[in-house]
Amino acid sequence: MEHLKSSRRNLLRLTAGAAALQLVSRAAWAQAYPSRPARIIVGLSPGGGADILARLTAQWLSERLGQQFIVENRPGASGNIAAETLVRATPDGYTLAVIGNNNVINAALYEKLSFNFIRDITPVAAIDREPIIVAVHPSFPAKTIPELIAYARVNQGKINFASSGNGTVNHVAGELFKAMAGVNMVHVPYRGMAPALTDLLGGQVQVAFASVASSIGYVKAAKLHALAVTTTTHLPALPDVPVVADFVPGYEVSGWNGMGAPKNTPPEIINRLNQEINAALADPNIKARLDSLGNTAFPLSPADFGKLIAGETVKWDKVVKFAGIKAE
Repeated sequence: MEHLKSSRRNLLRLTAGAAALQLVSRAAWAQAYPSRPARIIVGLSPGGGADILARLTAQWLSERLGQQFIVENRPGASGNIAAETLVRATPDGYTLAVIGNNNVINAALYEKLSFNFIRDITPVAAIDREPIIVAVHPSFPAKTIPELIAYARVNQGKINFASSGNGTVNHVAGELFKAMAGVNMVHVPYRGMAPALTDLLGGQVQVAFASVASSIGYVKAAKLHALAVTTTTHLPALPDVPVVADFVPGYEVSGWNGMGAPKNTPPEIINRLNQEINAALADPNIKARLDSLGNTAFPLSPADFGKLIAGETVKWDKVVKFAGIKAE
């Protein structure tokens, strides 16, 4: 009997020792990370908003962690090529990607993706949030959101609203507005926000759900009129512009970007990257750069970023299905 107790004690000691050794080795591995260059994948061409954020983050991480973080652009298929590259990568912290609204919208938009975004990625850190401006030409009869709703109800199906493309956050923001306000406006997709705003300035379309970065210059120059912003808080750069939710209770849309890693990336590495990215978002120079893009720094823990992604996935799945949006 004593022999059995002694054997059990030895087994428990060995088990505890192995677990402690595993914890020490994982911590040491995380402490040694990164020991070689890493890559940050971007699903858009160079020069866009996500690319700028990737390069800001890459520069910060390179300086702080002593290894190069190299931006790799993989445009195409609305970001699905980049997302697939991420989920197929080795989960060792050396492949990251900028992720955003388009990824969770794509989960509803594309029926036969070879991956499940919410299951196959690990949230690392949120980077920024960006409101959308509901903009009209100054000659448009409606000057407020209530006037737009009233005008659209009288002219059902006669008002066109522009977006930066089918299934983009600008598009689904408009569809959510239609559903919650009870109006029917015709969606006109463009290949980017710039041509959409060109047609809005020229009067070919009446309304645009436009990114701040692309439209705020026209608003400040009085070439476009901002009816509202789509976040629940006012935009500091346009403090007098109301929020849509003041008139359509519960309405909220914001663009967001963050960093993701493959599933099963060690939590010690995820937490280290999260701390470094959040430190970047507290840096005055980085915050000023984000402000210049019309974005707001958006630090979150990995767990809270995961909750945001899960909530946005459910939200946009409902809107995509309700509006009958199909991938082009």
